[in-house]
Amino acid sequence: MDIVSAERESRISLDWAREAWDGLEGLALLRAALTGPCAGRIALVSSFGAESAVLLDMVASIDRRTPVIFLETGKLFPETLAYKDELVRWLGLEDVRVIRPDPADLARFDGKGDLWRREADMCCHIRKTEPLDRALRGFVGWITGRKRFQGGLRAALPAVEADPVTGLLKLNPLASWSLEDIRHYRRLRQLPLHPLVARGYPSIGCAPCTRAVKEGEDVRAGRWWHLDKTECGIHRS
Repeated sequence: MDIVSAERESRISLDWAREAWDGLEGLALLRAALTGPCAGRIALVSSFGAESAVLLDMVASIDRRTPVIFLETGKLFPETLAYKDELVRWLGLEDVRVIRPDPADLARFDGKGDLWRREADMCCHIRKTEPLDRALRGFVGWITGRKRFQGGLRAALPAVEADPVTGLLKLNPLASWSLEDIRHYRRLRQLPLHPLVARGYPSIGCAPCTRAVKEGEDVRAGRWWHLDKTECGIHRS
């Protein structure tokens, strides 16, 4: 399926999805999406970050063959790469796709590796947005781990939406979950914790643009703290 066909089919399916999955969230929404008419055509996009184990565990409990897309930007913490490998083994995930930036884009725009310092939005674009758009070709939708408690543009997050550019379905099964809900599920399932969480990183992205948060700060205060920026760009409004 080419990207034009994928966009057409997903746009048609959005109204259907909103009606078919109305009121569903969490595991119920995931089960409906991964075992129904869209089975095999929806991917989970995971950063393997601070809260990722919960959603990965839910998906694995339904179908370990679900495609998992991991954006290896080349700027991630070594701890994140090790954590990814640990979770893949722990959960028995069978189709984890490591997606990297186009080498030609890196050579053209970030030859010295310091684009994050000079133009952070462009750095995110070539290292995350463009690679993800390519990786999602052939799918009709994808699953995100965003939650409303994270604030900003996420405060009014619906459980089912569509990407305004590609038209692909976006499912946010944990949209209404609280931080305590996440922690309770992780403890209940005895899931391993990202090693940076214990060092004060409640939200983890690329190493140059992520710092530990201070007491009393928002959970995402350590992301792009030095810029007027709260999202990497893969979640377009």
